[in-house]
Amino acid sequence: MIRLFFLVFIIFDFYAETKVFVLGSGTPNPDPVRGGSSYLIMVDKTPYLIDFGVGVVRNFAGLTKEWGGELEIDTTSIEHAFLTHMHSDHTLGLSDLIITPWIMGKTQTLKLHGPKELNLMAQNIIDAYAFDIDYRINGTQPQNSSGYKYDFFEIHDGYIFENDDMKLEAFKNSHGDLEKSFGFVVTTADLKIVFSGDTAPSNKLLNKSKDADILVHEVFSEAGFLKKTPDWQIYHAAHHTSPKQLGSIAKKIKPKKLVLSHILYWGSSEDDIKNEVAKYYDGEILVASDLMQIY
Repeated sequence: MIRLFFLVFIIFDFYAETKVFVLGSGTPNPDPVRGGSSYLIMVDKTPYLIDFGVGVVRNFAGLTKEWGGELEIDTTSIEHAFLTHMHSDHTLGLSDLIITPWIMGKTQTLKLHGPKELNLMAQNIIDAYAFDIDYRINGTQPQNSSGYKYDFFEIHDGYIFENDDMKLEAFKNSHGDLEKSFGFVVTTADLKIVFSGDTAPSNKLLNKSKDADILVHEVFSEAGFLKKTPDWQIYHAAHHTSPKQLGSIAKKIKPKKLVLSHILYWGSSEDDIKNEVAKYYDGEILVASDLMQIY
């Protein structure tokens, strides 16, 4: 009986393995070494994307064995993508996400989860690429007629996606006056991961993040903020989170790993940002970089 239980536990643990990667750690600023905001959750061999900024598909490919990484998948395996909000640095990779995996042989439709405006954006992209799509299907390649299509699911406060791999719950955060802006809580068999999205301090985030293994949270440079003009200080204070505020948030949540991402550096270095947060929080802090494995 003990041997059977041990065997079942080993099998379950193997099939429940979750890995978390940073695909893009950047902001709207055109940093050449940081792609637009995007993250990858791998549950066994199934990928789930959180946001899809510039470079999302190429950075995803960079994690696969085909392009020198370690993951035994390829871009045709991307099926689910979840969007925190409609700002361009989180969505500019959508055309790449729709078209490139299809060109590589993807046949299943993409499942897009996001604010209702995402549906219009995706359809407009397909319309804009109508000539290319038609040529690839009806020209000499030929290409399949399904892999560029998508199914849309509208996210709202309290939206839940759940399958055998994971549960994702969306919660409204505090991104200035933007009503349709969300954070996500992702729970798998072995991890609880919270993505803040772009946000000022959020009470809902605090309430949803109890016992989180990973908290991926945005932050801005304190030193850089003090150099901003008053009008920009008002804007950033309403839309984003300071190191002191993030330290207070992390103290209450106590995640196993606090990951700083979507960082507004404003001339500061990675060490500068980490030290600014560490003044207020003494837990494990990671500064995100593209293709980093968090867990």
